[in-house]
Amino acid sequence: MSSLEEIRTERIKKRELLRAAGMDPYAASTARTHDIKAVLADFEPLCDDETPLIIAGRVFSLRRHGGSSFADLDDGTGRIQVFFSRDIVGKRLFDLLTETIDPSDFIEVSGQAFFTKRGTPALSVTDWKVLTKALQAVPSEHFGLKDEEERNRKRYLDILLDPALREIFEKKEKFWEISRLFMKQHGFVEVETPTLEITTGGAEARPFKTHHNDFDTDVFLRISIGELWQKRLMAAGYTKTFEIGRAYRNEGTSPEHLQEFTNLEFYMAYADYRAGMELTKALYREIAEKVFGTTKFTTRGHTFDLADEWKEIDYVEEIRRHTGINVMEAGKTEMEAKLRELGVQYEGDNKERLTDTLWKYCRKQISGPAFVVGHPLLVAPLAKQKAGSAVAERFQILLAGSEIGNGYSELNDPEEQAKRFALQQKLIEAGDEEAMMPDHEFVEMLEYGMPPTCGFGFGERLFAFLIDKPLREVQMFPFMRPR
Repeated sequence: MSSLEEIRTERIKKRELLRAAGMDPYAASTARTHDIKAVLADFEPLCDDETPLIIAGRVFSLRRHGGSSFADLDDGTGRIQVFFSRDIVGKRLFDLLTETIDPSDFIEVSGQAFFTKRGTPALSVTDWKVLTKALQAVPSEHFGLKDEEERNRKRYLDILLDPALREIFEKKEKFWEISRLFMKQHGFVEVETPTLEITTGGAEARPFKTHHNDFDTDVFLRISIGELWQKRLMAAGYTKTFEIGRAYRNEGTSPEHLQEFTNLEFYMAYADYRAGMELTKALYREIAEKVFGTTKFTTRGHTFDLADEWKEIDYVEEIRRHTGINVMEAGKTEMEAKLRELGVQYEGDNKERLTDTLWKYCRKQISGPAFVVGHPLLVAPLAKQKAGSAVAERFQILLAGSEIGNGYSELNDPEEQAKRFALQQKLIEAGDEEAMMPDHEFVEMLEYGMPPTCGFGFGERLFAFLIDKPLREVQMFPFMRPR
């Protein structure tokens, strides 16, 4: 029998001792009167109050010294030392504590606040009961969980033992809070759109597929945050909408990409991509200042300051400058040869994928902050064409060598949209699993008329970049391969 199994067996015996003593090892409630944070915040007056305090929490350490014991109790709001004396709690309760309670258990204690001889806030216990008997021992806080696989699989322990990790998630909550507040302060209405779709619109990615039993039809998990739905709302008379929600893309995992993630998308009528650029610059700066307290960041080997001027980088010219290839004119053979020369791996042999791969090679050297503009229409199937040119009214925000936000003047010409969808359908038929599925009902909506509109989306990847962590590290429960 392994030592872990021995520990569990011993704890099960202690659980049965608690039951025999009339204590439920899995209590349904507690009579707690204060959380530990509140006790510590008002400690001196509580020392003079003879009314017993009742607190509860997890035992993090337990030290026994003859007729007395000390424990560190943590309830998630704070940690305090509690003191047990056989003379105060009585022999029966003291012996039961000694025989049954271990670190990791949850207990409730009642007692009087006092300062120890070293001036440490503590509670002298007059009564106690068990709340939850733990059958496994939480690892030592000093050693914690070192194996990355184990850390992600047992995230509850990782968060429990690593205060810095908890701070990340508190900061992430504020990240979305500030984003939501910014949108509402600028007149945007928060909406909810479907996560199950007949066709996945709004992005180019391989979707997750499932089956709708009641309608007996295959459906897909959305790959954008309701792009085509929010545009329908522009046609419905809304002028500013946004949604924060989960998106799902059945593609590879990397420090910047996961299959499930949170994004925000907004749409504003009577505005073009230039208006979107100004709004998003203000949004990113607001996030930086109010969540991180700075506009200066170092991440992924790049340093940038969001307070600096945001230069504009032309998509086509940047590729030509780095590779000598004009993606507006080059054929597939020339582009493939250049990628092989650069030692860049690529998937797909259509011009859209090859163009995108060349761009991704070039962008890695740019720290930003910058706006990428001048995208070929081929890589922007939902964007309006810039008058008098062959490029789209699209912009991407470039930080630390990656696109961290994407927006454009939305295409509202139904016939042109139908042509773009037809081209995407040809890509699908040729085996491109990331091409955009045509949505003919969306085209029908455009025939009723949609005002000039700017749309933009960004997600938790921005948070990961600003805090300089892989995307997986900033998700509470990243998806794990089954054991």
